[in-house]
This record gives sequence, structure tokens and C-alpha cells, in this order.
Amino acid sequence: MTSAANTSSVGKKRLVAGYVLTVLVALFLTFDTVIKVLKLAPAVQGTTKLGYPASAVLWIGLIELVCLTLYLVPRTSVLGALLLTGYLGGAIATHVRLGSPLLSHTLFPIYVALLLWGGLYLRETRLRGLVPLRS
Repeated sequence: MTSAANTSSVGKKRLVAGYVLTVLVALFLTFDTVIKVLKLAPAVQGTTKLGYPASAVLWIGLIELVCLTLYLVPRTSVLGALLLTGYLGGAIATHVRLGSPLLSHTLFPIYVALLLWGGLYLRETRLRGLVPLRS
């Protein structure tokens, strides 16, 4: 295999891995958004349990929907990732305030953010240029 073919193969694998991570994050966040926008009982109960009023569920869902849409549109994906990072930071702050379990609740938004940024990093050449990881 030539060096150019090897580079192309690595690039294709990187792109596929990036899209797989992006799809996983998108499916999770879409589910979370839909149950909030539709104000389904689990979303309302979970949100009120975290100390927010039931009236906030729809607005939280709409904010998440805007951020997710921006993330999924290639032209605005970096902006969407930044906004989702802020959104997930709010979730972390909420769990810290409540004294939630560290690994399962408080750090869960960080796991989502790592997948979100990892998927974007693998599929977005411009981002890899800004944040070069070296071996």
C-alpha cells in the first residue's frame, strides 16, 4: 500500500468514526430534546426533581433543540458544539448543587461532551487544524 493510499484509508476511517460518534450523540440529544419539547412525564418529573419548575421544561428543550440543530448543520457545527458545551455545563452545575453521584450523574454531561467534540474533531478538518493533537 502506498503512502497516499494509506493516508486516504486513515482519513476515511477517521471520518467514519467521527460520524459514528456524532450519530450516537445526536440520537441521545434528540431523544432528550423530544421528551422535553413534548413535555412528557419523565422529562417533567426529572426536571422538577432537579429543582426547576415544570414550566421550564419546554424552554430547556427548545434551547437544546436550537443547539443540537446548529451542531448537526456542517456550516455551524462548531458553534453548535460550543453552545451544547455550555448547555451541558449547566447540567453539571445542577448536579453539583444537588450533590448527585459523581460518576453516574455529575460527570455524565462530560461524557456526552467528549463524544460530541470527539465526533466533530474527527470529521472536521478545520478543527483539527486549530487543535492539533500530536503523538
